Amino acid sequence: MAETALLKVRKLAKYFDVSKPWLARVLENQPAQILKAVDDVSFEINKGETFSLVGESGCGKSTVAKLVVGLHEPSGGEILFDGTNLVEAINRKDSNLVRRRWQMIFQDPFASLNPRWRVRDIVSEPIRVFKLARSSAEIRERVGELLTQVGLSPVDGDKFPHEFSGGQRQRISIARALSSEPEFLVCDEPTSALDVSVQAQILNLMKDLQRRLGLTYMFISHNLAVVYHVSDKIGVMYLGRLCEIATANQLFKAPKHPYTRLLINTIPDMDMTRVERAPIQGEVPNPIDPPSGCTFHPRCSLANERCRREMPLLRNDGSSLIACHAVEEGRHT
Repeated sequence: MAETALLKVRKLAKYFDVSKPWLARVLENQPAQILKAVDDVSFEINKGETFSLVGESGCGKSTVAKLVVGLHEPSGGEILFDGTNLVEAINRKDSNLVRRRWQMIFQDPFASLNPRWRVRDIVSEPIRVFKLARSSAEIRERVGELLTQVGLSPVDGDKFPHEFSGGQRQRISIARALSSEPEFLVCDEPTSALDVSVQAQILNLMKDLQRRLGLTYMFISHNLAVVYHVSDKIGVMYLGRLCEIATANQLFKAPKHPYTRLLINTIPDMDMTRVERAPIQGEVPNPIDPPSGCTFHPRCSLANERCRREMPLLRNDGSSLIACHAVEEGRHT
């Protein structure tokens, strides 16, 4: 496929007011507290590729996913899907014409399926909402095709979610996501609640579906081994901001940002090379009161006065994008 941007995210921001009630703040003389869950995030996803967001828990990657599918409204910036502003499109009366082109696969297959509905009703809901079939017979036939496509049987449509294992439930979630015939899937840690052996099966299924249906994926995960297996490009997030964007091969062979290097050092050394690895030092700072300058500087061995004072911006560094003063100044080697 030609490399054409299907999704463009520009200066995306999402702030949450986590203050105490107004009267309590007045009595205690406390200011409002704003959590910048996502702050000035920009990236593009080309048609037919998988773009992954990685980072420690609380870095904002799942919030980005929810912003992209319209579950949160941005505090700033814009999201363009195939040239259409998503926020404007969702608020229009004809939003279904755009909405059915993207879907989301959620993290927990035990919580994302209605336990009171049979599988055929769960999978067919988008078909009915978007009026993609004209009769009950057509809907039943389409549900059977979708269940077969994800490795289940058409007769499974008569069962309830509690009759399936975790991996099978996630297959049902994938079938539901595919039922509106989308082009773009947002996958929010779709394998993190599954056993390792089942994770591999689901990931292989998703890659096979991508090849056969020409899907584009935005993949959210904290598991770097999983991300390496599925990704074309990867964005590394820290405390609501992107610190590095690169292809999967570049990122794992020659990571540039100090945080990316530390993350990759956490991957188990299966080759037993006995190369000494530095553990990630410290803890993620309080996102309500982040450090000045580069928010990673309290945990970075390369930090200097500029890092403590000035926020780095994403800049071109070869074919990668890096937000790091040490890389810009050549102090990272």
